[in-house]
Amino acid sequence: MHDEIRHFCVKFVMLRRFSQLLSLSLRAACVSAVLAVSAHANVVVVLNSGDASVSLLDQSGEKELSTFSVGKEPHHLMATPDNKSLIVASATGNQLLFLDPKTGAVQRKIRDIIDPYQIGFTPDQKWFVATGLRLDRVDVYSYDGQDLKLSKRIPLAKTPSHIAFDNDSTIAFITQQGSDQISAIDLATQQVKWTMPVGKLPAGIVMTPGNKYLLVGIMGSDYVEVIDWRTQKMVKKIKTGVGAHNFRGQGDKRFIYVSNRVANTISIVDMTTLENVGTIKVPGGPDCMEVTADGKTMWATLRWSKKVAVIDLASRTVTKVIPVGRSPHGIYLYNRAPDI
Repeated sequence: MHDEIRHFCVKFVMLRRFSQLLSLSLRAACVSAVLAVSAHANVVVVLNSGDASVSLLDQSGEKELSTFSVGKEPHHLMATPDNKSLIVASATGNQLLFLDPKTGAVQRKIRDIIDPYQIGFTPDQKWFVATGLRLDRVDVYSYDGQDLKLSKRIPLAKTPSHIAFDNDSTIAFITQQGSDQISAIDLATQQVKWTMPVGKLPAGIVMTPGNKYLLVGIMGSDYVEVIDWRTQKMVKKIKTGVGAHNFRGQGDKRFIYVSNRVANTISIVDMTTLENVGTIKVPGGPDCMEVTADGKTMWATLRWSKKVAVIDLASRTVTKVIPVGRSPHGIYLYNRAPDI
């Protein structure tokens, strides 16, 4: 009897020690997992439009962390107004994918958003606008902070591409690459207000500070067209480089970068003087750009070379290139400079 009790006590002590060790191991694993997430809390999100995938890059280590599949042709992305989600638009996948903007973890999907190529929220956060590059239309959705509801589907001429808004959220300006035009959509009536001709293959479009001018990247040539949108007249052509495509502000409301995909350069434009004040050589077809919150570093997708370039803006040099997927397009940083 005593032997049985002794044997039971030994087993009990061993099981207790094993339980304690297991608890410590689990606790250590949890701590390690938390530290791992924290270490990469500010990932760089890159859309590989040719591979239907997203690459997550380590911003500090400047290397790829992981890649995962998404809907076909993910081209553009943007944060929700509350900055709690990052929306990835899959054009031929006909869906919006919501990611954690810090870690890149998938939060949810909204299906049956048809042909979302470029996307944007109005400054007042009331409307969500998506261009249908493939279907020649613009879709306007109401937004309540969580859900999207289609309000109007507006047909346009040919291949509506990029979007800009006036500061008062009254007009959405849309470039149309196939018809060499810009259209202004009145958001109150959700009708086309006016359409004007511009240069060949207009792509990126942005409003300058003070609601003054529209800047349009003329991808079929080598310049940025400056438009007085109130009179629908061209004010100036700013020569940048062949394949002038997209824009990204420095965040100081003065300087803006222009990617020239064919010229393999990024131009620096002074929005006050409307002059090209500098050039950065970026081989590989620079496309979309992001600027870190401190304004010191740019990350740019290289559309033709399956890479992302890291650029030191003080020296205007590429310091590193990171391999990603095919035809990398949109890119996002959580700790980013203001858009303009």
